[in-house]
Amino acid sequence: MLGTIVNTLAIIVGSLIGLIFKGGIPEKYSQTLMHSIGLAVILIGLKGAMQTDALLIVIISLAIGSVIGEYLKIEDRLEWLGKQIGRRMFEKEGAIAEGFVTTTLLFCVGAMAIVGSMESGLSGNHQTLYAKAVLDGIASIIFASSLGIGVLFSAVSVFIYQGLITLTASHVKQFLTPDVVSQMSAAGGLLIVAIGIGLLEIKKLRIGNMLPAIFIPLIYDMLKHVLALF
Repeated sequence: MLGTIVNTLAIIVGSLIGLIFKGGIPEKYSQTLMHSIGLAVILIGLKGAMQTDALLIVIISLAIGSVIGEYLKIEDRLEWLGKQIGRRMFEKEGAIAEGFVTTTLLFCVGAMAIVGSMESGLSGNHQTLYAKAVLDGIASIIFASSLGIGVLFSAVSVFIYQGLITLTASHVKQFLTPDVVSQMSAAGGLLIVAIGIGLLEIKKLRIGNMLPAIFIPLIYDMLKHVLALF
């Protein structure tokens, strides 16, 4: 859990620094900065998406995962949570929700979050999460200065999400083959591309409802092993 704790603290510190500069950056600079970050996010997502050649599994994972996410209303629940935080903090609910949802998804769906948490749980190697902590800390400064305090609360999401992956990794170790991990990373990479599209204000996608797609390759591989026993 050490890697996740460091990652969480980096987001908190970065967000607090960003909040100090909030309002001090002219809107035109802030908007251009967000667009440049959006382009960088798309590049990161594309690199992750190209980690596998099993395109059919990734496509099916996105389709099935999106249906599951829509049924569970993950995006709506994240927005509701962001608005609840807004009410508690006496700020604009919409602004709080936007910052919370955007950065929660960005910090959680990437390959580094998945692979790093697995490495942390399986071997005690926290190096990937340490590197992610540096990147997330820098990103938190930028996002908090533009999107506000909602970014700070994404640290809680990261702690819970990565913590759960770390704690459960040892129980599914036999299924976490390089192929499965690359397929999960590819699905996560495409979701990061979708986040970048949103940051560029091209189209707001319901990315939260696509989150289950990341874990479909793992579930598929586990089912294959179970069926092979019969």
